[in-house]
Amino acid sequence: MRWPDPDPTAPGQESVWDYPRPAVLRPNTRHILIRHRGHVVAETRGGFQVLETSHPPSYYLPPDAIVPGLLIPNPRRSMCEWKGQARYWDLVIGSERMEGVGWSYPSPTPAFAAMKDHIAFYPAPFDEVRVDGEQVTPQPGGFYGGWITSHVAGPFKGPPGTQFW
Repeated sequence: MRWPDPDPTAPGQESVWDYPRPAVLRPNTRHILIRHRGHVVAETRGGFQVLETSHPPSYYLPPDAIVPGLLIPNPRRSMCEWKGQARYWDLVIGSERMEGVGWSYPSPTPAFAAMKDHIAFYPAPFDEVRVDGEQVTPQPGGFYGGWITSHVAGPFKGPPGTQFW
């Protein structure tokens, strides 16, 4: 399989092709805001980014950054070869239940122990997901939860034909 050529980076950008494999954890200092139907869901400058070759960052937010009472456990589980077993979360705002929009690692592997119980969200279901004020574009493909902003250059894994990157 031939890897794609990385997109050129602009000043202040990171290339996802410079991110390592296996994935790593980096503290987050960017301002994160998630809003839906006019309600703030989460806001923080804390938590972590997970960085992996060919993927835009996934942001894991500390539990206290999420408005209390919005999350309900979902029975879905998945396995990450680096982070361990993920559990999923539904989010309820008023009468709307958004199924499986977040996930966390209650018992992460040692390399990811710091992000225990931090919650990541897929950006696509929400009206507004921002990093430092910039609206996020969801990572293509549905399965991946990366957040594309002007801070990162691709190409990004997710569209058809990228499965084996």
